[in-house]
Amino acid sequence: MKKRLYILTPLFAWILIGLLLASPVLGHGGKQHSDNDFTKLRALQQATKLYNKLITDGKLGEGWEVDLRQVEITERKTGDKQETVVKFLRSVGSPEAVYFFFTPDGKYAGSNTTGK
Repeated sequence: MKKRLYILTPLFAWILIGLLLASPVLGHGGKQHSDNDFTKLRALQQATKLYNKLITDGKLGEGWEVDLRQVEITERKTGDKQETVVKFLRSVGSPEAVYFFFTPDGKYAGSNTTGK
């Protein structure tokens, strides 16, 4: 029995190492994503960075940080223009929302408090 155990241990180790090395390659099948895929998650990430910068720079007051109630992500089309809109809504104060706009390829297109 001891001989068999010693033979199986290195074999098992090599199999385990092979599976660990192959798993990242095998785990990326299915959908193909290009760098031009601008998802709602990426819009949220970019808008959050911009939102935090506005608060840090003092362009949005402290109420925007402590009274944040909701974040909405929508897509809209106006004429031939398509945008992803990220809206940060606070529970008190005026204006009650700040909007960030992104082009379909993820470029920042502007922000305001009117949503227009």
